[in-house]
Amino acid sequence: MKNKKISQFIFIIVILFCTVWFVSILNNSTANTKNPTTLTRNTERVTRTVTSVINEITPEFGVTEKSPAPPLVKSARKQIGVTLRYDPAYVKLKYPMGDVPQDRGVCTDVIIRAYRDAEKKDLQKLVHQDMKKAWAKYPKSWGLKTTDKNIDHRRVPNLRVFFTRHGKKLKVSKNPQDYKAGDIVTWKVSGLPHIGIVSNKVTKKGVPLIIHNIGRGTKEENMIFNYPITGHYRY
Repeated sequence: MKNKKISQFIFIIVILFCTVWFVSILNNSTANTKNPTTLTRNTERVTRTVTSVINEITPEFGVTEKSPAPPLVKSARKQIGVTLRYDPAYVKLKYPMGDVPQDRGVCTDVIIRAYRDAEKKDLQKLVHQDMKKAWAKYPKSWGLKTTDKNIDHRRVPNLRVFFTRHGKKLKVSKNPQDYKAGDIVTWKVSGLPHIGIVSNKVTKKGVPLIIHNIGRGTKEENMIFNYPITGHYRY
């Protein structure tokens, strides 16, 4: 075990060294643009990619369980290795308890499946009913004039409204202690909304991992502060 940790540590050092080297080359190649925004975006893009690779290869490096996993976290974690890809296709679902095949889904499906399994709450039905009652409270970003049982609950902006109305909207901060296992967090990722569940596992610095699907199936990763946080909820 000790030798494994030493190998992981050496691997991470090499990756970080390569990152610095690559960012230097990338910034030099774009320096002629004299655009600091471009340089910053290049650096952030490379850093996020490398962080994702490190999380994938060394997921347990320095990670401990801060507290027992609540049922919601356990249910979300059970999706790891089952939901293997990200598939945003519009699908006609049965109602209630409709779902796409378990091997695929989007970020919201992690949340929907976890609540169904752990707390017997069907967000498809709950969001649909709430939208019918309070249509004006929900965003109209998709040009719809009425509810859609197939997709409404699978959209992050709609879940944000629902959790605000029926749960507890908490402050957004950079303090990892503010985020408890089972909390729901939303982000903007390259301009698009994203959502995940706070894990009971934390890094050596006390930063909680997130269970989510950002494009490679359901994963448990250290990414909570990698993107701008737009919402923090407890439901």
